[in-house]
Amino acid sequence: CRAEEQLRLLLLTAELQMTDNYGITASRAEVFSSEEITVTLSCNYSGSTNNLQWYRQDPGSAPQFLLLITNTKEPIVVKVEPPNPRLTAVLNQERNQVHLQISSAAVTDSAVYYCAVKGNNKTL
Repeated sequence: CRAEEQLRLLLLTAELQMTDNYGITASRAEVFSSEEITVTLSCNYSGSTNNLQWYRQDPGSAPQFLLLITNTKEPIVVKVEPPNPRLTAVLNQERNQVHLQISSAAVTDSAVYYCAVKGNNKTL
């Protein structure tokens, strides 16, 4: 039954522990979910960052940019063209967390997702 199918989302981060005290780590390495619900992938970041980015990688393919969110008082989300209306970025500056929400999740959303951080003058 389609409703019983599970999707598997792997959340990875590039190892970003650099001398400038930037860092980003996945809150959970794997997320399993049923279809047609909202799935949230989360990363914790440290250091002074300009923006946080999300990428998706399908097997045998290069990572594809999904969106970025600025780490500003009024965060701005920039999405790939054409944008996927089911993707939302949420920034929790108090907890130093960035979330990617996938609404109406489907088996076709199964992939490896990367969160990345851009510091003041370096992409990590």
